[in-house]
Amino acid sequence: MLEQIFFRNTLKEWLISLAIIAVAVLLNRGIILLNRRVIKKVVAKSKNHMDNLLSESLEKPLVLGIMLVAIWIAVHRLKMDADVGDTIEKAYRILTVINITWFVSRFLSGLINKYGHRTFNAKLLPLLKRVTVIAVWIIGIVTALNNVGMKVTTLLGALGLGGMAIALAAQDSIKNIFGSITIFTDTPFRIGDTVKFDTLEGVVHDIGLRSTRIKTYENRIVTIPNYKLTDAVVTNISREPNRKVTVKLGLTYDTSPQKMREAITLLKDIPQTVRDIEDSTIAYFSDFGDFALIITCHYFIKKGKDIFETISLVNFEILMRFNAAGLNFAFPTQTVYLEKTNKPC
Repeated sequence: MLEQIFFRNTLKEWLISLAIIAVAVLLNRGIILLNRRVIKKVVAKSKNHMDNLLSESLEKPLVLGIMLVAIWIAVHRLKMDADVGDTIEKAYRILTVINITWFVSRFLSGLINKYGHRTFNAKLLPLLKRVTVIAVWIIGIVTALNNVGMKVTTLLGALGLGGMAIALAAQDSIKNIFGSITIFTDTPFRIGDTVKFDTLEGVVHDIGLRSTRIKTYENRIVTIPNYKLTDAVVTNISREPNRKVTVKLGLTYDTSPQKMREAITLLKDIPQTVRDIEDSTIAYFSDFGDFALIITCHYFIKKGKDIFETISLVNFEILMRFNAAGLNFAFPTQTVYLEKTNKPC
């Protein structure tokens, strides 16, 4: 009975080939159990994280590789038509390269997950991982097709034209992605920083791959494409050592020079009572305005202090001091002179 012929091979030959595959299945089962119950426990105690990474990445590709080798041995010992054998040989070459690609992809992906945060921003890691995996698989597929004699140059040309079309259609998205990479690598600002962009000022709420969201002082969320932020001037207010505030005060024209000097002295003494500003206030008689004598005052709010609250405290202090000193603020006035004539009507 074992010598009966089925599809050009005896039943005995078919059973031997099936036995080879069955042994490979049992061997794989043993490798999986050994890896999960012994090897993983050993490498978990090791300080070298690369051992654990190899254990995780290699298990499934190794199992598939053993099955491919077993199937190759089982098939090649059988007699078959030349066309069938050639097809199986090409399929085996493709699957072998794909299996190696699978391992490299899993290993690099795990490597990025494990060590990527040391070099790259956490939000950039998914993009980096995706690009790396896609690149590895493209190389693997092209290599597999090349191994079976396919004209890869023609395929690459078609992919190139298709890629150009896609790039033109998605150029804004690509610009935003590269903009996000620039933000993550150069870190002009981080989540929680207060920034000023054009006329917009607020706190960075979120930084995504396509856009950045800023929460304004009116509690509105404004979404800005990342490429616009990389092409424009963005002021990171949170990183300034202090906040400079300029105040222009107009006193009436009947203010004497002595009173003007007194006003300047009062302004320079404000840091003694308002503790949230630096002791470096600058005040000077700057202009002769249309309706007032102008005193310009520059003061600096300390880093981390409430800007609006401090401005309010300074303004209250100026108002109280000037009122107590009898210094009068000017407001727009106009004097009309009428010329009297004795000409007869």
